[in-house]
Amino acid sequence: MSQPEQRRIVNTPIPGPRSRKLQKQRTAELATGLGMALPVFIERAGGGILVDVDGNHIIDMASGIAVTSVGASHPAVVHSVTEQVQRFTHTCFLVTEYDGFVDVAAALNRLTPGDHEKKTALFTTGAEAVENAVKIARGATGRPAVITLDHGYHGRTLLTMSMTAKNVPYKQGFGPFAPEIYRVPAAYPFRWPGDPQECAQQALHRLRECVLTQIGASNVAAIVAEPIQGEGGFIVPPPGFLRGVQEFANEHGIVFIADEIQTGFGRTGAMFACDHEEVVPDLITTAKALAGGMPLSAVTGRAELMDAVPPGGLGGTYAGNPVACAAALATIETIEREDLVRRARTIEDLAKPRLERLVSRQSVVGEVRGRGAMLALEFVHPGSTAPAPEIAQAVAARCHAEGVLVLVCGTFGNVIRLLPPLVIGDDLLDDALTVLEQAIREQS
Repeated sequence: MSQPEQRRIVNTPIPGPRSRKLQKQRTAELATGLGMALPVFIERAGGGILVDVDGNHIIDMASGIAVTSVGASHPAVVHSVTEQVQRFTHTCFLVTEYDGFVDVAAALNRLTPGDHEKKTALFTTGAEAVENAVKIARGATGRPAVITLDHGYHGRTLLTMSMTAKNVPYKQGFGPFAPEIYRVPAAYPFRWPGDPQECAQQALHRLRECVLTQIGASNVAAIVAEPIQGEGGFIVPPPGFLRGVQEFANEHGIVFIADEIQTGFGRTGAMFACDHEEVVPDLITTAKALAGGMPLSAVTGRAELMDAVPPGGLGGTYAGNPVACAAALATIETIEREDLVRRARTIEDLAKPRLERLVSRQSVVGEVRGRGAMLALEFVHPGSTAPAPEIAQAVAARCHAEGVLVLVCGTFGNVIRLLPPLVIGDDLLDDALTVLEQAIREQS
């Protein structure tokens, strides 16, 4: 099937009549706890366009939450997946092996930061990768404690939910939580209580103080950090913070885990967000954009850490599924061949200056931030930093009605995040930004 026409087309109100009919069936059949950003049902997708069952062409500024960076149906990924399905769909790599699993691991060992000896283990979801990274760190160090950051998001399983900062909707009513998880302040310049210029050093001081006086460095297995916080609001830490965390971890024999599940594979204008500050984590978790829409995740890290877990300690029935591995190899090849890392920087160059012009003391946009094709706007009540989630929701709703899919996030629910496919065309990006700008002006 050919790629859908790459232009915005609004044939019906969004959602249209067919989507509304299907939504009634969804309500009857599915658990209420499964949320949604936009209640439309998609028939096909590709490039920067989602086509719903009513024929509306919606500009995709979400990429399935940073998953379909090469588009939702890139021909190379489709070909590779089709070919693999015709060969076999599953054996379980822990039972009988196949080369795709090893080839994906080799690619990750090559691409991830650092030139040290690395090894990789493949899993299925981002939360699985984070859980296994913690297992590896605990196994290697013999220590129990895990340090995470305010505003961080790491998943919905018991351990990763415990590591996630935001209560509603991720944690409310689901306790008790996993033990030995400790949270320290994140360097969030826009909301730092002191001097934003000193944010990195002050946040690092509080990290050191907490670990050294309250927990004990000798008890800490790992510090887990997103180089750019995703669900927390696309928070970009000030220069020096991430490197300071790494150096503190190294000083005390603590494993530094970079959660690059949302930031990895070119999204931020570097292959990995750690590359912006030349930070080399001990372990790095990846998922989302790794396999072009197929479920696959990984932990990659220093060989001596990865080998600290004995045989049988890592794995899963679907871990490194052969179809997902085929998709990953095609996705990685596409990112490199089409130079989509550079394309992410171009998207930033096109979008960020336009968005920054929306910021003023009188504006509802308090800050524009992000890197590459991972950009966000934080909405506030004009003249203050007071969160305005109702404005973010109103802007998103207006964009959705006009056929532009955007996502709301942030600890306070007041951030709109933009995650276009890296293959989106300039004209489509320009159209989406124009719709977003108009929606914001209507709120000002």
